[in-house]
Amino acid sequence: MTRPQRADARRNRDALLTAARAALAGGEPDIRVEEIARRAGVAVGTLYRHFDTREAVVEEVFRQDLDDLCSSARDGDLRAFLIRLVKHSTRSKGMAAALEAVMATSSPVFDEARRRMEETLDELLAHGVATGTIRADVTGHTVLRALGGVCSPRAVEEESLHIAELFFDGLRYGATTPDGTPGRAARLPPVMPAPRSRAAPVRRCGPARP
Repeated sequence: MTRPQRADARRNRDALLTAARAALAGGEPDIRVEEIARRAGVAVGTLYRHFDTREAVVEEVFRQDLDDLCSSARDGDLRAFLIRLVKHSTRSKGMAAALEAVMATSSPVFDEARRRMEETLDELLAHGVATGTIRADVTGHTVLRALGGVCSPRAVEEESLHIAELFFDGLRYGATTPDGTPGRAARLPPVMPAPRSRAAPVRRCGPARP
């Protein structure tokens, strides 16, 4: 009897997180626990058996999303990971708003996220250095700080992606193989053209002509 109960509890927890994730992704940062439970098809008491507070639900959704993002780096493709990171950040407007409430608590979720992201980036950079496609003088900490301004739900995704591509191009500059010879990155083409933008109207200075 214990095994089915544990399975039911696991399914209920997954359903709660799925409902919360969908709500946050859909721009409902203030969704109440009662509504999360209703959409998950469980009683609100079931939610509280798994999570002490609404903020705990948001934390766990954030943690799972981070796990998925970091796990996607196993292919060793730094460029693809940076693109996924930017897209995830610019599309998570509901999550970003909900996390503001979490920031008011003593939750270590952000320190954990920063540490995991830096470790993941360090591994990707090391792989690129070993294959002669990424320069050797950059750390995951530096990459994360450099992308801080574009990894934001307030940023325009197309512009953020282009900045990430330019940054990646810079990471390839000066790459060498382990024996010190120029790496194959020097022979790679530029990664992405600039996004199209509307030209601003020209404003002329000086007195108007009669």
